Amino acid sequence: MTRLINGNFTIKAMEQRLVECVPNFSEGQNKGIIDSIIQPILDNKSVTLLDIDMGRDFNRTVVTMVGEPESVLQTVTECTAIALELIDMRHHSGEHARMGAVDVVPFIPIKGVTMEECIDLSNRYAKLVSDEHSLPVFLYANSANHPSRVRLPDIRKGEYEGLQDKILSPDWVPDFGPAKFQPKMGATATGARNFLIAFNVNLNTANKSKANTIAAKIRTSGIVVKDDNGETVKDKNGVIQRIPGVFEKLQAAGWMYNEDTAQVSMNLLDYSVTGLHDVTETIKLEASQLGLQAVAGELVGLVPLQAIMDAGHHYSDTNIQDVDTLVKNAIEGLMLDRLESFDPHENIIEWAIERK
Repeated sequence: MTRLINGNFTIKAMEQRLVECVPNFSEGQNKGIIDSIIQPILDNKSVTLLDIDMGRDFNRTVVTMVGEPESVLQTVTECTAIALELIDMRHHSGEHARMGAVDVVPFIPIKGVTMEECIDLSNRYAKLVSDEHSLPVFLYANSANHPSRVRLPDIRKGEYEGLQDKILSPDWVPDFGPAKFQPKMGATATGARNFLIAFNVNLNTANKSKANTIAAKIRTSGIVVKDDNGETVKDKNGVIQRIPGVFEKLQAAGWMYNEDTAQVSMNLLDYSVTGLHDVTETIKLEASQLGLQAVAGELVGLVPLQAIMDAGHHYSDTNIQDVDTLVKNAIEGLMLDRLESFDPHENIIEWAIERK
């Protein structure tokens, strides 16, 4: 992935109410398109661009902005309009699951803002972009109106290719916008959630199925039970039977980092429950049982300082309390410096905000 950081140093984090927004755009190869999409962030003095992660193989870009709630709402709405104009899903392909040009737009409370306020922001965003662009929008996470829409993977199931039939189902009428397949733009999910850590661990293999095997064992949803004929096992109520995974609050799947390297791609939904060091050490163990090695860790976007500190304590002697030492040990233990240099002042959200 290519990481780009802008030079907007206008935010004064200690004085402002802060909301983080992390829109995911289905374009990771054309830098010119991404430059156009992020221009409203650069233009708004009440919003700061913290991070851009462009994934060429994923053909996806994750943008992290932070600022005052109303300014963030205005800015991401403007970014959405540009993305819908420039990205055509009819010609999109990539390794990462996706269903729309603007695939997902989460709002995260950071400082002085409640979850309820972020839920309101997501609803207002959904109404604005659906009214303006006839964009189908689904609400997820804490904003979800239906239990079946809390989890983003459930909304994305079938991806863009299955959206044409899915959106016509009574069970999948969008929360905002038309129940109509829009070939160029697809559909968008938006919602309010807690801080999510996107973290991947690379393996020394090009075999994606082995990464999938590990992912299935560790993720919360676990492994689907199959009978001797390979058919999915369901109970008398038609519920698919699963073997629970190792960790709570964890989503995971096997992806390809590049054509030579498979990875276990994860979302840690609550790092206080399942930490970065927990998944890293378990993946190392599971990989060794398959005759493989975990060779690198990769963060997509930013990470809270406490999550890194927790890992630092795991990888340090018990008497070490120095913050810089703990961060250094976490970076080494999580293998975050194996793919490229890892600057904690750019990648730890509290330090990135202070720097900017």
